[in-house]
Amino acid sequence: MTPFQYQLANYGPTASWQTPSTSEAYAYCQDLTASSYENFSVISWFLPTELHPHFAAIYSYCRWADDLADETTTDAEGLKLLAWWEEQLESCYQQEAHHPVFIALKRTIREFKIPITPLRNLLIAFRQDQTKKRYNTYRELLAYCRNSADPVGRLVMYLGHCYSPEAVVYSDRVCTGLQLVNFWQDVRRDFDKGRIYIPAEDFQRFDLSIDDMPACAEKDAFRELIEFQVRRAEQLLASGEPIVDYFPSNLKVDIALFVRGGQTILRQIRQQRFDTWSHRPKVSKGTKVKLLAQAWWEIRVRNKQFRADAYEVPA
Repeated sequence: MTPFQYQLANYGPTASWQTPSTSEAYAYCQDLTASSYENFSVISWFLPTELHPHFAAIYSYCRWADDLADETTTDAEGLKLLAWWEEQLESCYQQEAHHPVFIALKRTIREFKIPITPLRNLLIAFRQDQTKKRYNTYRELLAYCRNSADPVGRLVMYLGHCYSPEAVVYSDRVCTGLQLVNFWQDVRRDFDKGRIYIPAEDFQRFDLSIDDMPACAEKDAFRELIEFQVRRAEQLLASGEPIVDYFPSNLKVDIALFVRGGQTILRQIRQQRFDTWSHRPKVSKGTKVKLLAQAWWEIRVRNKQFRADAYEVPA
């Protein structure tokens, strides 16, 4: 039994369980978060302790929805389970929660005044994955990212009490950039699931056929195609870096870490000459620790410079 099958058997729509207390629900979410693999930990050493359960609740909501979309045997089953998950979300906002994720989420929603829209938009993207397997244009792909990635940054801004229209612009760039990083990192994995996120128009740009995968993945032109996609992601992450300054000081390191993490994976793709078909780039534990230290030092230096500028007496 896979971890997802275990969760579905014990907490899915046909399972019966005793409604947990809020503390038990948060403990469930933190255990689920700790057991899940991500490029970078959702909860770092520098994240304020009081925010750990809330980050875990948001992550667990996303993890469950992602697994309902990706780990089911058929698209029809995935759509059915996602409809059930959305029913749980709607009930949560009506103050009726029974699933441990939504017991925890209910309190987080109330404490940070989180609207339903970003949580609902994520489900739009997960349902789309069941019905749309290819993208004709980059514009279409960006529209998908607006639901699959951008809501995550907005949720984090609510947790940081720093949501604003100005910050959203930079947050969306970073989140879309990170989503694209994930796509170019997982070209082979997505193909094995029947999905191709590289736009068809870009295959044509490099004189390749989207219908000819995986054969065309062996061509030099395919590496050039991945390089083209990598540059797009690099530009988005670079243009979104100012988002770090919109967060309170106790969250800046974590936000900077995610930006640096995406940039690190893109550098690894470059180092392996854009061949992500035969080898999936992965960040080692040592590199993660190094990036965390670098992010901490960068924020420390930036804060010192800010204080120095603030106290500088004009001539």
